[in-house]
Amino acid sequence: HFLGTNITMKSFLLSIVSFFLLIGIAQCFSGDATYYAPGLGACGWNNNGQQLIAALNAAQFGGGNPNNNPNCGKRANVRGPHGSVTVEIVDKCPSCGYGSLDLSPAAFSRIADLSQGRVPITWEWA
Repeated sequence: HFLGTNITMKSFLLSIVSFFLLIGIAQCFSGDATYYAPGLGACGWNNNGQQLIAALNAAQFGGGNPNNNPNCGKRANVRGPHGSVTVEIVDKCPSCGYGSLDLSPAAFSRIADLSQGRVPITWEWA
């Protein structure tokens, strides 16, 4: 028993490890969402504005060969002023700040009115 309780050392350590794994998985980012006209993206795929997709800011996208980037194809849950949407990362946004995403018009319209152009968001990996 651990510290005179009914908790064993093994269950105590498992709880600590689980807690830190949960924190790492649920990391939340904040920034701005904008929208763009998708085409051939940095991931090497052709996409369009009706798909629920996004370009990830350059700082989080990283360098190297973008066609082999581990963020390509990852999904992100995005929350904005008027709702939420899950998007697939298909491109890189060189002008976006850390934590920001450039969304397709279809994705942006799920979280805000297109007329707003730029809105604050929070998001995490799905």
